[in-house]
Amino acid sequence: MTESKNVSWGKPGVDGAIFAAPLGTTLPKNAIDDLDPSFKSLGYVSEDGLSNSDERDSDTIKAWGGDTVLTLHTGRLDSYVYTLIEATNPEVLKHVYGNDNVSGSLEEGITIEANSKAKESHAIVIDMILKGEILKRIVIPNGTVTEIGEITYSDEDAIGYETTLNCEPDDKGNTHYEYIQKS
Repeated sequence: MTESKNVSWGKPGVDGAIFAAPLGTTLPKNAIDDLDPSFKSLGYVSEDGLSNSDERDSDTIKAWGGDTVLTLHTGRLDSYVYTLIEATNPEVLKHVYGNDNVSGSLEEGITIEANSKAKESHAIVIDMILKGEILKRIVIPNGTVTEIGEITYSDEDAIGYETTLNCEPDDKGNTHYEYIQKS
């Protein structure tokens, strides 16, 4: 039976939406437990929110005559795209440029080293509030920033870092976990 009460939106959590921590940090196992203090907020995300792409690659085998007789699963890419808009938040800058490439604070001055060093993988937690005060948490045990979109500096828009995060399998072969629970 279809029920409209099961239709929802996803809004950011009150303490932020996207949190990053080093690999190996204790991961939450539900939507309501407090996060390990190693998780740092990445601040505001643009009004476009968050998108998840679950791309699956396959090849088909055809028999003589053209019938498809077998589909082979050849790969899968699980990725998230979001735009971080706190351009002076050191945690955001570390997420974009890499931990070792950002130093300092606003008070003492922030230094960013832009280079081609590989970005380190880290754990990500995304917290949302659904309709009816239902909590949703996405846990990415092993994510790597693989792309940053064009950064525009203008007086008509916030500076934003459009970020693509690829999810790599954990020791159980899972690229992310989702937990949904009433608050």
